[in-house]
Amino acid sequence: MIGIILSLIIAVAAFNIVSMMVMVVTDKKADIAILRTIGMTPQRIVRVFFYQGLTIGVVGIVVGVILGIVLSLNIESVVSSIESMLGFQFFPKDVFYINRFPSEIHLIDVIKVAIGAFILVILASIYPAKRAGKVEISKVLNHE
Repeated sequence: MIGIILSLIIAVAAFNIVSMMVMVVTDKKADIAILRTIGMTPQRIVRVFFYQGLTIGVVGIVVGVILGIVLSLNIESVVSSIESMLGFQFFPKDVFYINRFPSEIHLIDVIKVAIGAFILVILASIYPAKRAGKVEISKVLNHE
């Protein structure tokens, strides 16, 4: 069940990468056209946007893994801080018979999630990069 939830979260993040990269390609069409007119090949443009997507994704994966581990190790203090800020208890002790939040970090799970996220980042970066390589110079420069 947790695996399905994690997969959905990662899929939403990959969709966000695709959406953001498509917006970047749309915003940079004039720049892409200028680069093409001065001799940059479509393959190099594809590479530039592919690496941009990879960079954004890898930074997100690293930050996500670090934040996830730190928050998991300090879950009790995080929950108590949020409860004190909001002024109520999420899990009142008289209703829920728990006095702590169990949290275990399994290295293999962290690695699986990071690898799965990286594969989705690669797949999410391909479409916008190919779209950047197919920008038509004449149409873009005529509209500028």
